[in-house]
This record gives sequence, C-alpha cells and structure tokens, in this order.
Amino acid sequence: QVQLVESGGGLVQAGGSLRLSCAASGRAFSTYAMGWFRQAPGKQRELVAGINRSGGSINYADSVKGRFTISRDNAVNTVYLQMNSLKPEDTAVYYCAADSRLGDIYLGGVDYWGQGTQVTVSS
Repeated sequence: QVQLVESGGGLVQAGGSLRLSCAASGRAFSTYAMGWFRQAPGKQRELVAGINRSGGSINYADSVKGRFTISRDNAVNTVYLQMNSLKPEDTAVYYCAADSRLGDIYLGGVDYWGQGTQVTVSS
C-alpha cells in the first residue's frame, strides 16, 4: 500500500508559477513510476507528466512541454511538478499517481492516487 499526499496548489495569475509536491509513504518509493495527472470540469483525466523509477525517463503532455518540469527525490520519497508560465487552461485538479509496472506511467496502469490539489489560473 502506498499513500500519496499532494500539496502546493492554489490560485495564481496567468504567467505565474506554482510548485506541486507529492509525498509518498508505504512501500519503497523508488520501485514506482510516478506521474501527475489533471482533470478539469467536464473533461477526462489526462497525464501531464511522468517520470520512471530512476528519473531517467520523463515524458510530458504536448500542452505543457517547455513550461512544466517533473522531478523526483527518492531519498525523501517525493515527486515534484514545477509549473511555469501558467495559463487559464491549466486550471484543474492535479493528482499525483504511482504505477508499479516497469516503464512509463499511463492512466490505465495507475495503482495509487493522491487526493488531488486544485490549481486555478486566473486571466
């Protein structure tokens, strides 16, 4: 069992920045691929960024490339999402996720979800 707790969401103006954190407890953090997903009202949950167990493989949604950076620190069981140049269309609930399979994380393979943190970007 893995527990994921997100923090760092909030209200920010367009062009601003936020840093999300996800602290994991339970089974060995380094054995999980990690990811950040988001879900806006009326839309499907989508992968924003994923990072594999070692941090050597990272992937981003096209809509956030060049603006968001995912990273992980296995020593403190935490994954981060640095979000810069935020846009109103980035407004959503952001979820941290863990996937025990080898390879990159994807929506259908997630084993554990965090409770979500709201990010609101005003225009």
